[in-house]
Amino acid sequence: MIDKALILRKFSELDEYSRQIGEFASTTSEEYSGNWKIQRIVERTLQMMIESCADIANHIISSNEYRVPKNYVDIFKVLYENDIIDSKTFDNMANMVKFRNIVVHDDDKIDASIVINILRKQLNDFMTFRNAILHVL
Repeated sequence: MIDKALILRKFSELDEYSRQIGEFASTTSEEYSGNWKIQRIVERTLQMMIESCADIANHIISSNEYRVPKNYVDIFKVLYENDIIDSKTFDNMANMVKFRNIVVHDDDKIDASIVINILRKQLNDFMTFRNAILHVL
């Protein structure tokens, strides 16, 4: 059974992170690249947002006894396979997870233009995910 209170708490966290990171939406690539504090705040906040979405997704997967995901991207694929999210939301969340993996594992140097693009154009992807989950609750 889906614990709606748990999901709503996670949504509250997501909303708070969204408000916080919104303060950096006008940051330029130069400002981002030249300021380790901005980098740390933005990257860590994005990581927490992505992980909150993954936590929500994992709870839904477990509660509905869907197949066990193999990795972070697969978490969102399971939701897509079960018509919880649409293909565009899946693609957006899969890209966010790939970004998270770079942040967490430091596999590559983080490209400032990607971060700035997320800040300016893709923060709404989190709200799209949120709304899709609310729709099924």
